[in-house]
Amino acid sequence: MLFAPKEKGQGLVEYALILVLVAVVVIVILALLGPAIGNVFSNVISNI
Repeated sequence: MLFAPKEKGQGLVEYALILVLVAVVVIVILALLGPAIGNVFSNVISNI
């Protein structure tokens, strides 16, 4: 047990990678659906 594995930082890196993946997915979804959502709000405002 002279060289005990240090896995403390490994969990932090995994959480950071998951957070980055979720952020990329959200950005892609907003980029694809953004104009459609904008059109819906524009239609609602113009009808009011």
